[in-house]
Amino acid sequence: PCTAAQSSAGCTCAAATSRSRTWNGWERAHFIDQVVSEALKGFADAIRAAAADTKPLRLRGGGSKDFYGQAPEGELLDCRSHSGILAYEPTELVVTAKCGTPLAELEAALAANAQMLAFEPPHFGGGERNGNPPHLGAEATVGGMVAAGLSGPRRAAAGAVRDYVLGVTVMDARGTVMRFGGTVMKNVAGYDVSRLVAGSMGTLALILDASLKVLPLPVAEATLRFEMPEDKAIEALNRWAGRPLPISASAWTGGDLGLRLSGAAAAVRSACEKLGGERVEDGHARAFWSGIREHTDPFFRTDTPLWRLSLPSATPPLALPGAQMIEWGGALRWVA
Repeated sequence: PCTAAQSSAGCTCAAATSRSRTWNGWERAHFIDQVVSEALKGFADAIRAAAADTKPLRLRGGGSKDFYGQAPEGELLDCRSHSGILAYEPTELVVTAKCGTPLAELEAALAANAQMLAFEPPHFGGGERNGNPPHLGAEATVGGMVAAGLSGPRRAAAGAVRDYVLGVTVMDARGTVMRFGGTVMKNVAGYDVSRLVAGSMGTLALILDASLKVLPLPVAEATLRFEMPEDKAIEALNRWAGRPLPISASAWTGGDLGLRLSGAAAAVRSACEKLGGERVEDGHARAFWSGIREHTDPFFRTDTPLWRLSLPSATPPLALPGAQMIEWGGALRWVA
């Protein structure tokens, strides 16, 4: 098969269909370089033209995170055409995908092999957030996921986006394609550019593809609910953090604390017995954590500004007006 088209779609290029000749190694490599060059030529031309005119360029995938950061400006460069899973070896726990690959497509491929992106990146697409049009019908992409650097409820237990970026291919402001990192954890000698681009919001380079570490889906999960005031919830979360408990997510708001346990069935069962609380039905639990991840939970449906505060987990309750939500074991506070 043609290595220039290792994606979910079958290869239809001349290299795969021609039966009239045999390609030697140099010819195949040269042909692949031409295919790649043609695919990226539009990106390079747009970037060089913008640099020559000293005008901003707006890198955009699905537009699901247009609301995030500063107001978008500059000529639009749509990156969705550069799409597809380049390589995925489940036994190696690594996947490489192009920037325009829909995040839902990547997660579906991982789920088919009982694997996941452990940092639970939010999609923020295909639904409403405060009735805001940029989210309606938008589809998150792999490039946007890395560039935004946002993580979901599992972040405190599993790590952030940058912790799972093994390597990237990028295009700089001169239209030059560069590769950093690789497909294994210890592959960097010098400055770790591959992790630097995570959360860079497209300001450093255009991310062409990214190699990501993936993890197996947990064998068992359970969500417990506790009724407790904010100060007691913060105290409990910090106390539990010091114990060998399989806590993968937490969220407190309005006097209710939700706690998700993930891991081996025996470990989850033992933790449930030790902690007590009210067991939440699995379907309701999945909907609850999805609402936290995608900001579709009623807490986020407000017309007031939403503040995101990163604090030491043991920080006492904040004397601020408005509703509050606590995530990540007390380290993330939302104020609406």
